[in-house]
Amino acid sequence: MKKVGLTALAASLVSFSANAGELTVSGAASLNVSQYSGEKANTPKTFSMGDQITFSGGGELDNGMNVSLSFTIDDGDNGTAGSEFDAHSITVSSETMGTLTLAGEGGSSATTSVDGSVAGDIWDGFDGAGTVSTGITGAALADSDPGNESIFYTLPSMMDGLSVFASLNPQESAVNETETGYGATYTGVDGLSISYATTDIESGTTATSGDNTALKATYAYGPVTVGYSKADHDTGTSSSDTELTAWNVAYTVSDELSISYGAEELSVGGTTTDAEYSALVVAYTSGGMTLTGKMEEAENVDNTTSSAADQEFWGLTAAFAF
Repeated sequence: MKKVGLTALAASLVSFSANAGELTVSGAASLNVSQYSGEKANTPKTFSMGDQITFSGGGELDNGMNVSLSFTIDDGDNGTAGSEFDAHSITVSSETMGTLTLAGEGGSSATTSVDGSVAGDIWDGFDGAGTVSTGITGAALADSDPGNESIFYTLPSMMDGLSVFASLNPQESAVNETETGYGATYTGVDGLSISYATTDIESGTTATSGDNTALKATYAYGPVTVGYSKADHDTGTSSSDTELTAWNVAYTVSDELSISYGAEELSVGGTTTDAEYSALVVAYTSGGMTLTGKMEEAENVDNTTSSAADQEFWGLTAAFAF
């Protein structure tokens, strides 16, 4: 009996070793200084830090499938000190089935996976009272929040350069319904990338339900990259609608230095004035360190012509990846 038991134990250890995966830890940190200014938005220089650690583990099973787990710790990620636990997800993939990701938090819908503005979401720095502590705060772009326990699926490759994906945000209450989305990215032409996606918005009421779409295109020719993007949130009530149009031009001076200039225009339903943003960004990378300087301007941030709604921002960041 002892011999049989030891043999069984040895066999189980061999089996475990064959399926054992790897655990890796990566991190990011940053040092930041910034300041807002304007008629009623003059704030003192603000010093801050960023910190993030991601644990990733996984491996290939005997049946050829790959399974991985990712868990991120990011202090104050939700804007609240002490909320350290951030995005976490499980991904299962194979060449024949594609890639399926279940995100407990921090997932993507079809549109949020591609709707980042080509100019860098300049508007996002002016839309919160916590950011601009005095004066007028800007309007925010509405999106298709994937929610917790969301599913993102990328189909197996059907042709070179084409990626097709879909998302599902399960029904979260007895009032709303399951939200689905789909999209595609094409990179079959050298230097060109085009993405389009659409996702349902189901709030439980006709007035605030609708759809969210995103279009993004970039083209790189030599050291120059130009981009255009548009994100549209359309619901049953026009006052809930938002639309962001953006363009950007980036010039790669060298492997370490790049310069870009971009602009955004944010319209909000029920208003007659669009918010306008522009940004000049210079970035220098050396090893795992990136130094970034920004100069941003915002006009009509609350979609009015009030002079107090015109603001400026500058920021310097030293970011480290390890």
